[in-house]
Formats: sequence, C-alpha cells, structure tokens
Amino acid sequence: MRHSIVAGNWKMHKTYSETHTLLDELIEKLPSGKEVEVIVAPTFVNLASAVAHLEGTNVQVAAQNMHQAEGGAFTGEISAQMLTSIGVETVIIGHSERRHFFHETDAILADKVNTALRHNMRVIYCIGEELKDRENKQFLNVIFNQLRDGLFHLTKEQWSNIVIAYEPVWAIGTGMTASPEQAQEIHAFIRQEIDRKYDKSVAENTSILYGGSVKPSNAQEIFSKPDVDGGLIGGAALVADDFVAIVNAAN
Repeated sequence: MRHSIVAGNWKMHKTYSETHTLLDELIEKLPSGKEVEVIVAPTFVNLASAVAHLEGTNVQVAAQNMHQAEGGAFTGEISAQMLTSIGVETVIIGHSERRHFFHETDAILADKVNTALRHNMRVIYCIGEELKDRENKQFLNVIFNQLRDGLFHLTKEQWSNIVIAYEPVWAIGTGMTASPEQAQEIHAFIRQEIDRKYDKSVAENTSILYGGSVKPSNAQEIFSKPDVDGGLIGGAALVADDFVAIVNAAN
C-alpha cells in the first residue's frame, strides 16, 4: 500500500558506537506517530545490533545491498537469508553508487530483486539518470529502461513489496538538487509507466521516493508534490536533527 516513507541510507559511515549514539538520538527525537514510515540502513556489520536496539520502536532497519545468490563462494558478500535471519526485511537494491562503482547492471539487479522477493523481503529499488542523460534529453529513456529491465518482469502481486527511489545521479553528493517540479515530472512518469505496464491500481499503490540531496531546507517543498511519497536520504540521515526535520516535513 502506498504511503509516506523516509529512509536513511548511511552508506559507509558510522562505527558500532557511533551507530548506537545516532540511533539513541533518533529514538529520542523522532515523532511518535506512524503517519510516516521511518527506515535506517546502517552498514552490514551494525545491522543486527541496530535491529535489537530499535526493537519496540517505529523505526525499521534496511540493508544497503545484498547478493543475488542464495549462498556459496562469494567472498565478502551477504545473502538474503542472512539478512532475514537477523530481522532485516527491507533491502536497497540498485543504488547509483552500486551501479557506478561496482558495475551492477540491470540484469544483475533484476536477479537481486528476484532473490529478495523469494525471501519475502521488501525492495527499495533505485533508478536515476546521470547529468549527460539530462543534458542530452535522454533521461526519460534511461528511467524507462531501468524500470523495464529491472522490474517489469515481475507479476502484479509482487509489486506489493516494491518501493521505487528516484535518484538523479547528478544531484547526489554534489549539492545540486532537482527542482520540486523536476522531481514531480519524473515521479509522475514512473507512475505512468507502471500503469501502462500493469494497471492503475499497481501504479497508485507504489510508493515512489525522491533521493537527490534532500535537506531540511527543501524537504517540505519536494514532499508536497503529489507523486513524491517521501525520500531516500543520504548525508542528512547522518545528523539526527536533520533527519528528524525531514521526517517531520514528510508528516
């Protein structure tokens, strides 16, 4: 069911003690209501302790990545079963940094989605264009191809466990931000293409998050757009007051 979500992707930040300090701050400062689902995604080594630390709160824990295989000789990798065994039921797949630095293709990401869904996990699936795609006015084609190749093989029923995060790659970590109108344009396009592939019910029940340098100063305006259902937050998720302000903007 479509609803507001604010998810913090901590990337490769925070030691064990720093993780728990930030979690304590969030527990203290986050609003108690359930209007917005709040998710944090610490590093792999801190997932189990984060799940335990947040037990009894409204904050969920997600993984930043997983391998597509069920197990085997894949040194350094983490499987879906390992994640669910410690209580992690949501995973981010296809983040632009995974695509860029680790050369994860849409075919690899589709396999990861399939594996996650086999384990009844929820997937936050990231898509987005680079600056050259926008400058060449190819950004809608790029978005469509990522949707088609990564997700459009799924059944209608499987979409109940899919959340999409649109991240304009040119706005991540650069200080640049897509305008609220640009974000709305892409989110509406994504919803339109889901409707075209499946039906209006699937499209209207899919949460689509914005993931391009959301800050307390711009969150409310971005979240006010009709097809923006929250955010996948990077740097601002590492500062409790900033993250809480973004959650409040989603409220």
